[in-house]
Amino acid sequence: MENKIKAIIFDMDGVLIEAKDWHYEALNRALGVFGMHISKYDHLVTYDGLPTTVKLDMLSLEKNLPKKLHSFINDLKQKYTTELVHQFCKPKFFHEYALTKLKSQGYMIGCGSNSTKISIKLMLEKSDLFKHMDIIISAQEVENPKPDPAMYSKIISSFGLKPEECLIVEDNNNGIKAAKLSGAHVLIVKEVDEVNISNITKKIKTIDSEAFL
Repeated sequence: MENKIKAIIFDMDGVLIEAKDWHYEALNRALGVFGMHISKYDHLVTYDGLPTTVKLDMLSLEKNLPKKLHSFINDLKQKYTTELVHQFCKPKFFHEYALTKLKSQGYMIGCGSNSTKISIKLMLEKSDLFKHMDIIISAQEVENPKPDPAMYSKIISSFGLKPEECLIVEDNNNGIKAAKLSGAHVLIVKEVDEVNISNITKKIKTIDSEAFL
């Protein structure tokens, strides 16, 4: 019996890397230069999983952040994020083991993230996961970021697979919506610790068993 699932595609922030606090701190440090601040609650509930450019557009609509400041704040936020990644991003054994195991079993591995390509590469390299990736797509490489499914559809197409042959691992509402709209199967996690070989294998077995009912 051949496995139905051929590829596993991961979101990054909150799935492979616990970077939400880094993004929150970096954005607030950048906004703080101009006397602005967003609460932890708003960042998790309203802005979670969105690119910084989209967050800034929302802040302009909701809190009258001048659009002429967007480019400067975005650049500053990326600088602060990079500093935090260098300081705190380290390999996690259970992630390394999971991706090594999946690759050895013949699965293709991808990453689709609303972060910038530079941030994705940096975080995956610092966590020692970059070497396992067959493809990485950032928000900069599609017309619309998540919750639009374009990013995941592009990865699936690059693999030469059908959506139903792919499993996407996601943690936030925007990413989950994008994953479901792509037509792929979705494993929803709440913490990076849940992204382990046991949970991934269990989900794959469930999908494969349902396919042969």
